[in-house]
Amino acid sequence: MKNSRREFIKLGVASSVASIASRDVSYGSKHTNDLTEKIDKALAQPVLKAEFFKQPVKIAAVELLKNGKQYLVRVRSTDGATGIAIANPDVMISTYPIFLNRVAPFFVGKDARELESLIEGVYLHNSNYKWQGLPFWACLASAELAILDLLGKVAAKPIGELLGSIVRKEIAVYRASGNRGNSPEAEIEYLRELVAETGAKAIKFRLGGRMKYNQETTRRDKALIVQTRKVFGDGMTIYADANGSYDIPMAIHVGKLMQEYRLAFLEEPCPFDYYDETKQIADALDIPIAGGEQESSMRRFRWMIENNALQIVQPDLIYFGGIIRSIRVARMAAAAKMDCTPHMSGGGLGYLYVVLFASCVPNAGPFQEYKGIDKSLPVTSDTSSLKSENGIIKVPSGPGLGIKIDPEFISKAAVVSA
Repeated sequence: MKNSRREFIKLGVASSVASIASRDVSYGSKHTNDLTEKIDKALAQPVLKAEFFKQPVKIAAVELLKNGKQYLVRVRSTDGATGIAIANPDVMISTYPIFLNRVAPFFVGKDARELESLIEGVYLHNSNYKWQGLPFWACLASAELAILDLLGKVAAKPIGELLGSIVRKEIAVYRASGNRGNSPEAEIEYLRELVAETGAKAIKFRLGGRMKYNQETTRRDKALIVQTRKVFGDGMTIYADANGSYDIPMAIHVGKLMQEYRLAFLEEPCPFDYYDETKQIADALDIPIAGGEQESSMRRFRWMIENNALQIVQPDLIYFGGIIRSIRVARMAAAAKMDCTPHMSGGGLGYLYVVLFASCVPNAGPFQEYKGIDKSLPVTSDTSSLKSENGIIKVPSGPGLGIKIDPEFISKAAVVSA
């Protein structure tokens, strides 16, 4: 095998060392090795710290509100406590009937302290497992985040303390571009603007044509890989996301060019559910392969980790069903000495949820995805500017989500009905 992936991670990520799992686990085998035992042990440990709660926190209501394009989930306890989260507006506009008919009613009357078991319960309730995928799990994530905000306020603890130990109070971010199809020169100028605006020490751009490629996209890809390194220099960590654009030969071809120019990872080189193909690409390259944005199955994440099909695991905190499920993926990744760097859904408070996740997950990786702030949301924090300053976002340390939503914005929101 060529140079190990460790060398590429060291070159691509300043002062960061990541370990890559061995390739002893074969496809289709019944895993009985040390890694399997470590994963089993990690999954057996509870995530939510129940010891913070001496009395039941009974849920009286779970409501969906809408103000403009924004959707808010409000959870009330029978004792009068309230938790509020912001849903991903681009998802909830299409999936709100699932939230109202299949997710929200299940939690009413339940004890919020049992959130971990409730997540499993709602999945099985009324055959909801037949609906699994982004529409169902994104609805559950929105409910989970509001319940976590409620629990944090009841316990007077930030979410990071409810779900683990605070390991970071400041989060380094990478600024992700959503552009595709512009010229290499235009994209580099845009990346310059993003870096100037945020102070980020890491960037990510997009490759391919999204689930396809042609001669034009390939010329752009190659030019971007070469020019971003030349323009930003060795001090910048650079990632690239193909969004499933390549087949195996093209992914390997592009991946080797990325290796030459010391990029830090190649994300989703082929369609996300091409699991065998993803592993073949990973086996052929030294650059770490990242993925998991579209994944909804805990079992398939486990397969990818055990078989080293990915070296950086990226559950989306909304698409995958929330922070608790994503922490379980992170624990599996930690057993394999991999980073779990979540994908950030754009819109809403996606950046905040990523920051809170990274605050309590030791193997979250050196940089977290950041796509900017939705300025239409009147959200503040007493303990954080909620902005990237010199490439760093300070983690809010207040109870729950650690934020305040303008009361007038909430009062003007209308209750959404099925």
